Amino acid sequence: MAVEGGMKCVKILHYVFLLAFCACAIGLIAVGIGAHYVLSQTISQGATPGSLLPVVIIAVGAFLFLVAIVGCCGACKENYCLMITFIIFLSLIVLVEVAAAIAGYVFRDKVMSEFNKDFRQQMKNYPKQNQTAFILDKMQKNFQCCGAANYTDWETMSIEPKGRVPDSCCVNVTQGCGINFKVKEIHTEGCVEKIGAWLRSNVLVVAAAALGIAFVEVLGIVFACCLVKSIQSGYEVM
Repeated sequence: MAVEGGMKCVKILHYVFLLAFCACAIGLIAVGIGAHYVLSQTISQGATPGSLLPVVIIAVGAFLFLVAIVGCCGACKENYCLMITFIIFLSLIVLVEVAAAIAGYVFRDKVMSEFNKDFRQQMKNYPKQNQTAFILDKMQKNFQCCGAANYTDWETMSIEPKGRVPDSCCVNVTQGCGINFKVKEIHTEGCVEKIGAWLRSNVLVVAAAALGIAFVEVLGIVFACCLVKSIQSGYEVM
């Protein structure tokens, strides 16, 4: 039996939001990969809240993509079981995202503490590892900072000649500018606080994106429930 025009619109909107789900999934995977790359450069490897968060984001993104496929198949075939599976999985994803948001808020200080500790450890490795030196130099240039708390942190590091700072600390970076430097010629603020301030300034953007994704997911659940009700009533949707 042909369904009313309203349910046809619901099915069309369901497909539109499935496309949005796929876009959200790809976005989450990209954000997770980016976060993993950034944290892997600054925080030591290990099962810590900071290092596990990108893995959770990537896993949720991949799972969301698979769930979108299930929802698409269920809508195309008007299969009751597939649509119920879609609703259950999507509801679980929303709960996981809420839990991840709460965990991110709870462990925000822990992440910064880890970053501070590992930044200082990387400073100790600066003279020994070219990759570490490259990463720290890039961070100090990009954020216009020097050391963990401030430029004096480099005084305790075994870099030659004694008392110098990396050239990346200089306001105008040139070869050897960190030797016999004058304070006014270098960035004196620490990188931990500067990077922390940058992260805090972007929290609202991340929160807005998360709310947008959650809104799309809730709408998807609503439309899926409408289709399930239609299927139960014996309608042939489109």
